[in-house]
Amino acid sequence: MKYKKPEKILPAQKQNPPGLQKKMKPLPEVEKRLTEPLLLDKVAIITGGDSGIGRSVAVDFAKAGADVVIVYLKENEDAKETKRLVEEKGRRCLLISGDISDEKFCRSVIKQSIKTFKKLNILVNNAAEQHPQKSIEDITQKQLQKTFSTNIFSMFYMVKAALPHLIKTKGTIINTSSVTAYRGSKNLLDYSSTKGAIISFTRSLALSLIDKDIRVNAVAPGPIWTPLIVSTFPKEKVETFGSDVPMRRPGQPSEVSPSYVFLASDNSSYMTGQVLHPNGGEIVNT
Repeated sequence: MKYKKPEKILPAQKQNPPGLQKKMKPLPEVEKRLTEPLLLDKVAIITGGDSGIGRSVAVDFAKAGADVVIVYLKENEDAKETKRLVEEKGRRCLLISGDISDEKFCRSVIKQSIKTFKKLNILVNNAAEQHPQKSIEDITQKQLQKTFSTNIFSMFYMVKAALPHLIKTKGTIINTSSVTAYRGSKNLLDYSSTKGAIISFTRSLALSLIDKDIRVNAVAPGPIWTPLIVSTFPKEKVETFGSDVPMRRPGQPSEVSPSYVFLASDNSSYMTGQVLHPNGGEIVNT
């Protein structure tokens, strides 16, 4: 591999230790000039935004000044409540129901969003499904394909359709992974595999889009109290859910959503290809 000489970015200079900041050229930026609220007048699409983490992200984005598009499967009652909460914060909310494992539907999501809001600044790929099984032998071809289609293929579809609009705004992409991508899960083989794929997708996409000034990051939550838990785990597991992490409790969606606000805002302007870990204190290999 041929050695690439470092580009000259700063003027050559040298001081004696420990150095004086006032003599540096240019001076280091001490305080970012940020818009308040952090996401003022930005537009965000959130898949799986009807409940759980997605709902909290939608509400926090609205509090930060953003209009939001909520993409969900068929949970109309939950979606309407999310819309009410967003509008309560003085922001607009568009609800779009459908299956994100269908690329045609993903393209229609972007089309409807642009028609309504005229622009797109933030894409949050959050929707996912899981189907616990005791053995790999119990995972059918149908389940395997559906889990991958919903959890990771959809991210390709959404990014492909959103990219021309994100380029215009120098937008951000945030993907939801999971702690299972790092430590595995014996009863969630297909789910944890997709979450591992999301980490690689995030890192690779970040490198791919860096020249377009689009940042791509991820959040890998631990055990968070959401409808996914009570709808997929047996009641005995629900009773002890979250007790195996150092904090000995499940996290709330409201404890995860600030990570998304940070990654969507200019506060994280020097971060791309990275993963945040709101997981109750579990140490994972990043």
